[in-house]
Amino acid sequence: MKYLLTAFLACLVVGADSGLADDAVKMRVMETTSGTRFGLFGNKPQSPAATFFVFATSVDEMARTSIYTETGRLLARHGWLFVTLDPPCHGRDRKPDEPPALSGWAHRVKLGQDPVKPFTDRCRDVLDWLVANKYTDPGQVATGGTSRGGFCALHFAASDSRVRTVVCVSPVTNLRALREFDGITAKQTRPYDASSIASKLVGRRIWISIGNADPRVSTDDCIATARSFAREAARASRGKPIPIELVVGPSLGHSAIKDAYRLAGEFVLRQPKAATKP
Repeated sequence: MKYLLTAFLACLVVGADSGLADDAVKMRVMETTSGTRFGLFGNKPQSPAATFFVFATSVDEMARTSIYTETGRLLARHGWLFVTLDPPCHGRDRKPDEPPALSGWAHRVKLGQDPVKPFTDRCRDVLDWLVANKYTDPGQVATGGTSRGGFCALHFAASDSRVRTVVCVSPVTNLRALREFDGITAKQTRPYDASSIASKLVGRRIWISIGNADPRVSTDDCIATARSFAREAARASRGKPIPIELVVGPSLGHSAIKDAYRLAGEFVLRQPKAATKP
């Protein structure tokens, strides 16, 4: 089954996720000058390196959960660093008086709090620190994530023009598709839904994979969001190909399609280096 999108490449991949060898890339917990905590996989390079920001769960859990770092480990074989931060309401970002994880996101939205901007501010602080301290080449920055982490990656890219490529595995795109957001109105969630940042992602390379019947994040919402990205990009493309890909394939429930993390890494590796100011 193929979805043909306007100015949009869509492919079908069959199967379920597969694992790579567990490469020995250890994580170190570090802090920026302003105190933002993050996990760094890999050692400081001799010269600034391409860097991948990856999100899924807390920093501490990412050190113990190899599946979410599979794309990062693939990139590390090609000289990339990869880093991670606590998503909203995960790890040390969770406040004492709020529920954890996605329930915490819903709690913040109900209270009229922005669950996204404090997170993207932390990401930008880490990227600033990595560039200033010669870890990261600002012309080679990508981001990605799984489920809620894909949502976080899209928002990070929208907030910082240095992030040129985004890869998302089974991403959250519409918050109201999540059971945690039952009873919350579209008016409350619309400013944070991924389609709301489509114009800010124009010019970025985007790769998204989704199971063809994902009940957790909604396959239909994911496809609709990808279409919105393509439409916005097409308006500014001036006839050039749109570097946005959607891969839809069989999966069991809310899980990655076959080879999703490998395909994401290969897409990142095709990223051209962006020009940077001297």
